[in-house]
Amino acid sequence: MAATFSSYKRLARTWCLQSQLRSLIQTGIGSRAAGAEKLAERVRQEQKNKGQEEQIHETPLKQQVRKLVQLTQQLQHVHPNVLAKALARSIVYQDEDIVVVDKPYGVPVHGGPGVKNSINDVLPVLAKILFGLKAEPLHICHRLDKETTGVMVLAKNEKMAQYLQHLFRTRQVLKKYWTVSVGVPVPSEGFLEIPILEKKIEGPQPHYKMTLAPNYHIAGEDRKLVRTRQNSNAHSAVTRYRVLDSFDSCALLELHPITGIKHQLRVHMAFGLGCPILGDHKYSNWNILAPQKLPKSTLKKLGLEQAKARYLPVHLHACQLSLPDLEGQKNINLVCKPPRFFRNSLQKLKLELPQLSKD
Repeated sequence: MAATFSSYKRLARTWCLQSQLRSLIQTGIGSRAAGAEKLAERVRQEQKNKGQEEQIHETPLKQQVRKLVQLTQQLQHVHPNVLAKALARSIVYQDEDIVVVDKPYGVPVHGGPGVKNSINDVLPVLAKILFGLKAEPLHICHRLDKETTGVMVLAKNEKMAQYLQHLFRTRQVLKKYWTVSVGVPVPSEGFLEIPILEKKIEGPQPHYKMTLAPNYHIAGEDRKLVRTRQNSNAHSAVTRYRVLDSFDSCALLELHPITGIKHQLRVHMAFGLGCPILGDHKYSNWNILAPQKLPKSTLKKLGLEQAKARYLPVHLHACQLSLPDLEGQKNINLVCKPPRFFRNSLQKLKLELPQLSKD
């Protein structure tokens, strides 16, 4: 009996020692974990302070470049789920048939070589966020350029997508864009009806661009209009434009594309009116790929130097879109205010933005 009691006593003492040892180990691990967390927090705070100090000591030029990059490139290299969540937050209208988002800058609608993120790629994720895990993916109904922001319509089912695509294709959808031009168009309003085709540009940097293929040219001393042989590859392109405001060497325009040719508005602005869109480096030069050359007065207002002009984004915004009757509903008028970089540029260039009406 004494031996048994002694055995129990030794077991109890052993268990007690083991318990104390575990407690010490856990305390040590917890202490090291707490120390590591404190170190990580200190590093994060130092990095934050360093970033704030760098921003404080930044020149106005560096601040402006950093803001432009932050406002235009924030969604180009994120995880697809992050892009889908950003689109979910940008919804401006939805009903039982469609979802309308405010398309962000720099994100292509469709994927392709070298494209990490596209709106089409994240539509299944967006549908799950909005309508649950068993939701059918949303459908693209029309296209906006990668550099264009604003109203974009998505269909909730394939049948509605086909119907809306038909409306766009047959020009039954009214579209309005705002843009900032380098130069003030003369006359201040009118129509551009000049066909467009794609052409390869030879030289040190071979590339493709859309360009004008006019049906007429001016000839002779009397400067008569002479009809040109029509290019079989050219597409009919019609744009209505109107200057809303102008100051110095820039203007704010309202554009209505009657047709929907690739890069139509950019080509008509640059080569038809001779007033390229602010930030449109592709179409500001014909035979080279180079940053847009800006007047000194414009650079001064924007707080930039010519060497940093390449950071300027394309100022083209789809501000309004009107859909005809959809299965008994009255006309749907969709509006999107311009992104912050667009509004900032207008303020610096002393151009006044009109009010958008949903009526």
